[in-house]
Parts: sequence; C-alpha cells; structure tokens
Amino acid sequence: MQSRTTHCESELISKNLMTTTNAFSLAPDLSIEDYIVLGLATCFIRDEDGVHPVQVVEPIPSAALEATAKGIPTSYEKAIATTIGSVLVDETPQLPTEFPPQAQFCDDFVSRAIAATRTYKARPTAQSLIPLGSVYTAFNYSTERKRVLNSTRVVRTEDNVKQHEYTHKVL
Repeated sequence: MQSRTTHCESELISKNLMTTTNAFSLAPDLSIEDYIVLGLATCFIRDEDGVHPVQVVEPIPSAALEATAKGIPTSYEKAIATTIGSVLVDETPQLPTEFPPQAQFCDDFVSRAIAATRTYKARPTAQSLIPLGSVYTAFNYSTERKRVLNSTRVVRTEDNVKQHEYTHKVL
C-alpha cells in the first residue's frame, strides 16, 4: 500500500523541517548547522587599581581567522570551530566546554556571531583552517598590545597640534 500525504500534511512537514534547521529570528538565512569559529581572547579592564586581564569569548570572522593563521600577533589563546546552533540556543549564548567557566561573552555576542557565521558562508574556503569540531591553539599569542575593553579617550585642548597659519589657505 502506498502512503500519500495531503497538501496540508506536506506543508506541516516542511514547516517542522524549517524550524529545526532555522532557529534564528534575527537571521532567517542561517541554519543551526552553519559553521562558526569562536576565539578565547585575553583582554584587559582598567580600574583604579590598574589593568586586569579577563578572558572573553568572541566570534572570529573568516578574514580575521585567515590573518591570524598567517602568524600576526593576536590576543586569541585558542579557537574552536563549531556550529552556530551549538553556540546560540534560542538566541542565547552557550559557553563551549573547551573554554574556562570564568570566560565572558563579548558585547553584542549574538549579532556578532550571526555576522561571523555569514562570513564563512560567503568564504567557505576559510573553514578548512580549523576543521569543524576541533580546537586550534597555534596562534601567535601576544598581549604586548593590550586590548583594554573599558578605555575612554579624553581629548583635551593641549592635545591639539598647532598648525601653520597658511595650512588651510589657497595661496
């Protein structure tokens, strides 16, 4: 006996398939199986006692991964290649088990994760740098140039450079 599905049943089946593979209201073009790389970066926070290190989990876009893989100094200690569905559950960030429990998510993590995932869809060759499910630690790790998260720039009048009086005149 042959089984037949009605039009309503096939619509229901396709809707159920869509909700299992696409769970992002902010990014309907992404599926939970899409590739993403997360990095564990050493950043710093400045307070009245000085500068203190903090570990931050950040999505790494494909261009940044390609640059750091060439050996430029970076604040990333390690990175993991995973799927966006394992990182964002109901659009809530989930800390990968490969990272320490005291690590914090970066600001705007969800939107940055979605953007980074799109970079790997646009440039799938970058996915070969870190195979899915693996951890990468061969970065040129350096904190010589500290990434201070809460720094503010205060511009003062004394910071202005005195220019020659004819600098902006047509002679």
